[in-house]
Amino acid sequence: MRIGYFLSSEEYTPSQLIEQARLAEESGFDGLWISDHFHPWNDEQGQSAFVWGAIGAISQVCELPVTTAVTCPTVRTHPAVIAQAAATSAVLLNGRFTLGVGTGEALNEHIVGGPWPTVDVRLEMLEEAVEIMRRLWTEDGFVTHHGKHYTVDTARIYTRPDTPLPIYMSGFGPEATDVAARIADGFITTSPDKDLLKRFRDNGGGTKPTQVGFKVSYAPTEEEGIEQAHRIWANSGLPGELAQVLPSPRHFEQASELVTKEQTAKSVTCGSKADAHVEAFKPYVEAGFDEIYVANLGPHSVDMMKLYRDEVLPELRRSGR
Repeated sequence: MRIGYFLSSEEYTPSQLIEQARLAEESGFDGLWISDHFHPWNDEQGQSAFVWGAIGAISQVCELPVTTAVTCPTVRTHPAVIAQAAATSAVLLNGRFTLGVGTGEALNEHIVGGPWPTVDVRLEMLEEAVEIMRRLWTEDGFVTHHGKHYTVDTARIYTRPDTPLPIYMSGFGPEATDVAARIADGFITTSPDKDLLKRFRDNGGGTKPTQVGFKVSYAPTEEEGIEQAHRIWANSGLPGELAQVLPSPRHFEQASELVTKEQTAKSVTCGSKADAHVEAFKPYVEAGFDEIYVANLGPHSVDMMKLYRDEVLPELRRSGR
């Protein structure tokens, strides 16, 4: 099992993300996730850097593998453009880059003014986008594509890695999980859902790599950790498909008023006790994921990484988790 650090583009400045990437390598993490957003989930988070610029800078300060968690290559940005950005990232990272993709959220994708498609159409668009990107990474000469959702006219990516980069796909429900099992090189999710993981493996995923991520809220006290988690990330407690359909940070702020501080305290590991942070990994380990990525909420990321370097990561590896 590999343990990685999740860089939150919605909460930290580009400089902070770069520093966290460097510290994550020094602290003993095995890899990096980085989110790809146009907007944060709410104004309290307050950031949302262009992920491809951040990845380029990260490639110069650490040698950990990087996965986008996740990029939507269908609405806001044409898949041919994402294919070029991902190929450049893979070259800068000497092949240590995985493009994580998903069907996206209206929060980020509505900005170009088009309609927000239903989930079945979004999955169809994503499958066509993946086909286009793989062609651009593998075919010699120019690529032309006239599909249901996209047109590519005599395009060629000149700067690309020697081997095509892997594409992992997120799945938060059965339909997306089935598509991921069929078209992706790996699986991404944020829930320790054994049934979805089994569905992925049984429906074609087999032994393909699986990744999962979750958040903790390190702080000197548990009370402070709960307060900052609820203030910055109450949206994590929203149920169902709201995260996919709400169109702006203010709508997430309104919906998050329904999430109580008590609910946040039950769902997020808070404070500075190493054993609590070790225990937070248990559901994801027991579910059987290959790679687990942990994000920190709030301003204490440096202290969180020290705790993980000195106590949490050694214990997880010692116990075989």
